Amino acid sequence: MSVTSLLQRDSISVIDYRCEAGPGDRPFTELHRQFSISYVRRGSFGCVTRGHTYELVTGSILIGSPGDEYCCTHEHHDEGDECLSFHLSPALVDTLGPRIEALWRSGSLPPLPELMLLGEFAQTIASGNSDVALDEAGLLLAARYVDVTMGRRRQPVRAHARDRRRAVEAAMWIDAHSHHEIDFEQAARHVGLSAFHFLRLFGRIVGVTPHQYLLRSRLRRAARLLADEDRQITQIALDVGFNDLSNFVRTFHRAAGMSPRDFRRASRGDRKILQEALGALRPA
Repeated sequence: MSVTSLLQRDSISVIDYRCEAGPGDRPFTELHRQFSISYVRRGSFGCVTRGHTYELVTGSILIGSPGDEYCCTHEHHDEGDECLSFHLSPALVDTLGPRIEALWRSGSLPPLPELMLLGEFAQTIASGNSDVALDEAGLLLAARYVDVTMGRRRQPVRAHARDRRRAVEAAMWIDAHSHHEIDFEQAARHVGLSAFHFLRLFGRIVGVTPHQYLLRSRLRRAARLLADEDRQITQIALDVGFNDLSNFVRTFHRAAGMSPRDFRRASRGDRKILQEALGALRPA
């Protein structure tokens, strides 16, 4: 495990985790020492916490609460994983709204576009491709997390290891081919399932439908391209798999709370847009 501290403040710290563990490595128990929100930017892994097992894929969010034990497993993917993790002080958490225990003990969240796009925004900053400060991105992600998950908790799923492996493999396949037109029967065949069984299994284990995961993979890639490159927005929409610009703009705005153009400007240091986004999320 490679652990790199990117930022250390009293209220928030940011850590880059890169894990190369695979199916042959023995898992071990760890402890959350702070409230944390970790964005899975690459790969997949399992997490066992509070007696429940969750499967996390690219775009998922791992949630930590101080004092909770957890154990990461790597049974279904042997290419490692990477997370950008934001550790929050209790005082900072309290500024986001009432500290609801279930909110910070939810274990994980499936790929949600509202959080994926901010995760990619933060990753752009961490990579040194933006003038925005990492603590600003972390605060925005934390506020958005509270805003979109109030009363929403991912239910743990009981499933055989073979089914979990198939769902994770399917998610990785969809993510790798998201810029193409995807036939979900082809995805089902890739993991040796009927289309009907595939749809049921994928939704139960990953937490979203295959179509939702495809759309969110496209949005995630678009966010990185908007932040890192100067390609025209129309070209980016086409490159990631959207066939209609208006649909892309509408879908992106609904997820990010801002247009693709404003997202690009914010990623390059437009403080006005960042302040407006934070102001819209702060509790009344």
